[in-house]
Amino acid sequence: MIRREDYEELERQRLAPYASRSAESRGRVHQEAEDPFRTRFQRDRDRIIHSAAFRRLEYKTQVFVNHEGDHYRTRLTHTIEVSQIARSIARSLRLNEDLTEAIVLAHDLGHTPFGHAGERTMDELMADEGGFEHNLQSLRVVDVLEKRYPQFDGLNLTYEVREGIAKHSSEYDTTIPLPEFNPGTRPSLEAQIADLADEIAYSNHDIDDGLRSGLISFESLEEVSLWREARRRVEEEFTNLDEDTLRHRTISRIISTLTRDLTKASHERIKKSGVSSVDEVREFPERLIAFSSEVDEKNRELKNFLFRNMYCHYRVVRMEEKARRIITDLFTAYQRRPEQLPPHFFRRTKEESLKRVICDYIAGMTDRYALDEHKKLFDPHEKV
Repeated sequence: MIRREDYEELERQRLAPYASRSAESRGRVHQEAEDPFRTRFQRDRDRIIHSAAFRRLEYKTQVFVNHEGDHYRTRLTHTIEVSQIARSIARSLRLNEDLTEAIVLAHDLGHTPFGHAGERTMDELMADEGGFEHNLQSLRVVDVLEKRYPQFDGLNLTYEVREGIAKHSSEYDTTIPLPEFNPGTRPSLEAQIADLADEIAYSNHDIDDGLRSGLISFESLEEVSLWREARRRVEEEFTNLDEDTLRHRTISRIISTLTRDLTKASHERIKKSGVSSVDEVREFPERLIAFSSEVDEKNRELKNFLFRNMYCHYRVVRMEEKARRIITDLFTAYQRRPEQLPPHFFRRTKEESLKRVICDYIAGMTDRYALDEHKKLFDPHEKV
């Protein structure tokens, strides 16, 4: 039988000196007795998986609204894909897989329904209260909004997981300037892996969803180096592939190319940096988890292609505008008559600002729930 102390000893033996160790965690806001069989980061991962916010990811959008089709990615399937990529990289670099996974599983908990369109709309609606940012909302979910324990609000996660959520950053995200997490410093290497594994996953599943939907084509992708090179290698290895299999194998090859390059280039950067502790990683002037310059340029080319040809496609823009109207309508209706909020949210308006309560309620909605709620409030033939 393996106990927590055994896992912690395995971490000391196996992990690199600059990896995060659960026994050296900065701890939790609320003191708790340690679990006898799980490390702190394993416990955090399990708490996130059992949260209501994590379950709701199943019906939250990536690019396509949930009812557009059964095979398009949702926030949940995206999170699982990111977790798989991130754990592989962490294992190769002798970093803490459990911490990496916990950060990944929590990184999208604060997203509104309808993807980035929903986030942009909510940011505008909350402009006079500091705006809306999904990393900050994810932190609010795990610190305040989840109600599962009698001793405290939230999930009472470790500092390291919360730091990874707060400092999650990619092309679409910004780092949250919270003094608790020392905004001028880098996050752990495990958190840095989570960021780029997120980028690898969403770019490649957006290729898949874009091809399935007809928003982009095999021919148009030929202008993208990563696609063109991966497809050529697949066709050299296999002959007479049908289109579906060719799509899957090519995307898999791109993921492998990006993942292997990120692992190799990051290992070289870490070695060159000379860092020998987590604190030195935080104080290092730049992030150490990064692609090689050659692959980074190709990855940017892919992201630019997706932005021009998919995210700006008229069908996606229509979906975004529909999402904007739905969220704005709901926000305005609740603001005009707060009594329309569910009782447990309405009671919170006595202690918190009305807009913040409305924001929390809408941000927690799934696409399906938001659509149903809009019908109930605005369709005279729909039962309320």
